[in-house]
Amino acid sequence: MSRRLHTNRSSLAHKLAYAARHPGRVRPYLRRLVRDWRLRRASGGDHVAYYRAVMRDDTARDPKSAVGSATHERWVALGQMQFDYLVRHGLAPGDRMLEIGCGNLRAGRLFIEYLEPGHYHGIDISPEILLAARQTLIRHGLADKLPHLTLVDDLKLAHLPDGHFTVVHAHSVFSHSPVEVIDECLAHVGRVLAPGGYFDFTYNRTLGNEHHVLREDFYYRTETLTALAASHGLVARPMADWEELPHQQSKIRVTHPG
Repeated sequence: MSRRLHTNRSSLAHKLAYAARHPGRVRPYLRRLVRDWRLRRASGGDHVAYYRAVMRDDTARDPKSAVGSATHERWVALGQMQFDYLVRHGLAPGDRMLEIGCGNLRAGRLFIEYLEPGHYHGIDISPEILLAARQTLIRHGLADKLPHLTLVDDLKLAHLPDGHFTVVHAHSVFSHSPVEVIDECLAHVGRVLAPGGYFDFTYNRTLGNEHHVLREDFYYRTETLTALAASHGLVARPMADWEELPHQQSKIRVTHPG
């Protein structure tokens, strides 16, 4: 694991070595490279607009793949992993939950079923993936749980009430976000977080230089993100037990001081 955490995936040496080991992935990477150039030009440097276009393109192919699950079985397994982890850490039916980047409800369908009616609120920047989320609700018969699904164009959470959510959750959101988007979220999440509540987020961890691949995948040092949370008056600590699960991302929990 240590070697993987030191890898700089943006370096030419890594790309050449990876291509030599996985020649079948060269053509898909080149397609992503061309798409990245095209969408970055169209978005004018706005990362949210850029990634919304990425999601539109990916969702048109397969909503499950768009949220990072290559197969239906993996989609189910990753959703179950997120759900089980939070329940193990005390998630209760009476909690009021905000899921940032809810996607097509890979984990959200389980949270919605478990929580009391009206206690789940999911937001996402992609209208296409929210339409896929609607189909998940219908397929799993969750209409009576009265979930809230909202399209947003930033992470300022301005439409949400103060001190309302006891649990805020973001899986595979910051792994696709530049530091200014993460900073925006951390600047505002404390306002909507209830006293005693917590905000869990995953991220791609590196022990080497921070970097990104095609503005789609970002890699951060843990201390960068914990310091960013502290700059907004929040306390952040790594969740070591998440590392024991079969997932390549790391997790941090953010709370109010005291």
